[in-house]
Amino acid sequence: MSKVAAVKNVETAIEDKATTVLSDAKVYARKIWLAGLGAYAKASEEGSEYFKELVKNGEGVEKQGKKLVDEQVEAVNSQIETVKSTVTSNVSSVKGKFEVQIEKIEKAFDSRVASGLNRIGIPSKQDIEVLSAKLDELSVLLEHVASTK
Repeated sequence: MSKVAAVKNVETAIEDKATTVLSDAKVYARKIWLAGLGAYAKASEEGSEYFKELVKNGEGVEKQGKKLVDEQVEAVNSQIETVKSTVTSNVSSVKGKFEVQIEKIEKAFDSRVASGLNRIGIPSKQDIEVLSAKLDELSVLLEHVASTK
């Protein structure tokens, strides 16, 4: 009998243990359920405040970003203006030198053409101007002589 009593005691102990484990599982499952409900309630309460805080932080970061971009754009524009003035100065310098060289070439060309025309007997502009001035003087003298008669 003692063997049967021992088996019954073991079975009772196992049943008690199973009941205790099952009861503990129910208690833990209920606690997990309640924790989830509590988290949901807390998120509902604090969610809008948390969202507002995130928006406020985002606006601050956006302002900082815009300020940084504006500063960088200003720096780049300043550099562009510096380079632009340097290039403009260099272009003006080169343009001036180019114009001087063109004038020298034009004078040399005019001189050579005038020399060639003079060799074949065609008067230069200066020769024509001298003759024109002499004609003007003669015209004045003729008018003076004609008016004295």
